Amino acid sequence: MTSSSRNPAVTRPRAALAAVCTAALILPMSFSGGAVATPAIGHLLGGDLPGLAWITNAFMLTFGGLLMTAGTLADRWGRKRVFIAGVGLFGVASFMLSLAPTLGWIDLLRAVQGVGAAGALAGGTAALAQEVTGSARARAFSLLGTTFGIGLAFGPLVAGILMEAFGWRAVFAAPTGVAALALLLGAGSLRETRAAESSAMDWLGAATFSIALACLTLFILQGPVWGWTSMPMAGLLLASIGGFALFVRVERRSTAPLLDLNLLRYPRVLGVQLLPIATCYCFVVLLVLLPLRFIGVEGMTETHAGVRMLGLSAPMLVAPTLAVRLARRHSAGSLSAAGLLVASAGLLWLSLCGPGSGATPVPAMLLIGMGAGLPWGLMDGLSVAVVPSERAGMATGIFNTTRVAGEGIALASVTAGLAALVRWHLDRLTIGSAQVRPLLAQHLVTGDLGRAIRLGASAEALKESYASGFAVLLYVLAGVTCASAVLVFVTLRRVDAHEVSAI
Repeated sequence: MTSSSRNPAVTRPRAALAAVCTAALILPMSFSGGAVATPAIGHLLGGDLPGLAWITNAFMLTFGGLLMTAGTLADRWGRKRVFIAGVGLFGVASFMLSLAPTLGWIDLLRAVQGVGAAGALAGGTAALAQEVTGSARARAFSLLGTTFGIGLAFGPLVAGILMEAFGWRAVFAAPTGVAALALLLGAGSLRETRAAESSAMDWLGAATFSIALACLTLFILQGPVWGWTSMPMAGLLLASIGGFALFVRVERRSTAPLLDLNLLRYPRVLGVQLLPIATCYCFVVLLVLLPLRFIGVEGMTETHAGVRMLGLSAPMLVAPTLAVRLARRHSAGSLSAAGLLVASAGLLWLSLCGPGSGATPVPAMLLIGMGAGLPWGLMDGLSVAVVPSERAGMATGIFNTTRVAGEGIALASVTAGLAALVRWHLDRLTIGSAQVRPLLAQHLVTGDLGRAIRLGASAEALKESYASGFAVLLYVLAGVTCASAVLVFVTLRRVDAHEVSAI
């Protein structure tokens, strides 16, 4: 037996890292896996388009909107306590989802599942930041980020296999067992820690931020349903703008703010926030859109679609580790920007591999996954490396909020954009009546070609419109990714060598 294995001071941080990484594996897997299960849920339980969309949206809305609040609660009430409560709530919600009788119950429980996920991730990362310090902290957070990416990337494959073998309910039942494992590991390894200052909770800041973010997300989600110029949409937009303005004012006056706005004055902190946003638009959204396309539009089985998704997800097993090694000799900004440019090239290649083109999309997906994996392997470590050590907890809270809320907003905006593009092509080809075309577009975007056909349109014309809209969307995503690469290079190119080597 080695000395390190006998030393509790060494083994406890490793066990704590294992507990937090186990939770970080299933949280994003539930996001991408739920998207794969959506078409099957629609076929068996019925429901309208907004109800099916909320299988994913409800989870992302509560997960992203409550992360920063959960992080502050962890500092005040106990980081281990919030982690345990979050994992427990997530596990219970997952089990109840496997028994849900209606679509309404699924949407509600997905929101509850998101609340638990926020507590688990915020409490876990805050607790982990107290267990490890220095270069070990940066390495631990890089491993945590890689685990999060693996869970997100392999969710479609795992969901496809479970659905083929046991049905869609298994997609929600399986995380229950993994949550129980994370619960046991965390209970035995994490220490209970709190912030040194026992200041009052910034409830007003938490409320204004969560409400503002929820209104912004709802604005993007409901635009295609309510109409972008409708009165409810105007109200959501004004509430979002007003909420964020009030949040900034509250934080500036608070003695114990939810978010120290001074951190946002550092260009490198802002540059780190760009990394998860950029990877959302070049990688994360495809984890949802491509399974819906493969299963719902192209007619693949769930397992076949999951295997094909390995083209996108497999590089996550290699690229993040490669990025950490390369970061010892090259700047984080250069590596991250190069990865984003590679992903952008992959998006352009993928635009040539639409339904009916005859070209396999797997090589393009591999290129996207490899490119996105480079910044993914660095960004969690950078989130704590570019701020003073005493601000590591708040820095991870900002970063995780940006990542998860960014995923929800990116998915909502990209889905709405794809629906608009498909609708434009339906109008151009005069497929269906003007009244039915919005429904045709929404059915196609949610992967329900069968319902679209039953509205009176031919499968060939619908697939042509979908393929055209998807190709244009990929052009836009490639442009966003290129612009992000430039901004990332400018803001992170001067990260000190010792900071990079610590990652």
